[in-house]
Amino acid sequence: MAGSAALALDTESDSLHHHVEKVCLVQLATDRGDAHLVDPLALADLSPLAPVMADPRVVKVLHGADYDVTTLKRDFGFRFAGLFDTMIAARFLGRPQIGLQALAQTDLGVALSKDSQRDDWSRRPLTPTQEAYALADVAHLLRLRSRLSDELRQLGRLAWVEEESGVVAALEAARRGRDPEAYQKVKGVRRLSRRQQAVLRELHAWREDLAEASDVPAFKLLSSEALLEMAARPPRAAADVARVRGLSPRVRARADELLGAIEKALARPESELPRMDPPPPRPSFSESDRRRIESLRAWRGVEAARLGVDVSVVLPQRLLERLAQAAPRDVPSLREVEGLRRWRVEAFGDDLVTALFAHP
Repeated sequence: MAGSAALALDTESDSLHHHVEKVCLVQLATDRGDAHLVDPLALADLSPLAPVMADPRVVKVLHGADYDVTTLKRDFGFRFAGLFDTMIAARFLGRPQIGLQALAQTDLGVALSKDSQRDDWSRRPLTPTQEAYALADVAHLLRLRSRLSDELRQLGRLAWVEEESGVVAALEAARRGRDPEAYQKVKGVRRLSRRQQAVLRELHAWREDLAEASDVPAFKLLSSEALLEMAARPPRAAADVARVRGLSPRVRARADELLGAIEKALARPESELPRMDPPPPRPSFSESDRRRIESLRAWRGVEAARLGVDVSVVLPQRLLERLAQAAPRDVPSLREVEGLRRWRVEAFGDDLVTALFAHP
């Protein structure tokens, strides 16, 4: 990699096939035209790659970089600088489709295969088809970045994408480990009684134990919808379990264990029933806040149409609301609004202040 000005980077992981996911393959291509596959399952140490990942003078080009960055940080302790995300670039150019396959086709005339997208990348040896698929994901990234960068530069938006890519580079490493409160994230949990929530908690923990023991992703063993259904109407016999949809054969073969977990939850005393964490408070807006929100929305719609991008590129909704509540009265004060970014202040600063105070 030494001497490269730009490096294309991608990874393949095994989250669809194993309970504890890991990076199984690292794909690299240099601006000299060579491409390589690095096998972390065969190499005990990837630290020789760390300096180039952290070197801001070498542009690292990725597509939809957040997952790759956070998992590479987790598994190998990498730091990143000099990142360029072609997916962000496509959004800031107003592309109707921002997937890599779509961009490769429309911008480069290259058809990329999706055949190995859902493969178990932890299996060895890799097939020739898998190797070709993995290399293709980086083979065209540098040319795509060049094409998108030229267009962004002409529109005066290249610095916007570079700043947003830098935010992705600074993301924290993905986390491993078990969260005993993860059952609270199951959609619909707050509609359950505390006793039913206890059943859900017990079933969720049982599913995690089984996922760890079998090294199968938890969602493949027992769907969240099935967890919620059994918590709301706890089955009391194997015949009841048999009627529940969303259970894998592995789970159905352990119906007695599942029923035992339910009985354990139903037998808990009141003092041991769950107490849910309070939901995050909904934003509370004053009448003045609401007028500023509507004014910013109107401005955002016009500006997004002028730029030919989605409104969320100009100003995401939560950021819009935060800005309305902060109500900075001049451009320097805009810089103090969390998440606004330097590029928005420079591109829209005067217009934002005007929109905020368009109505008394």
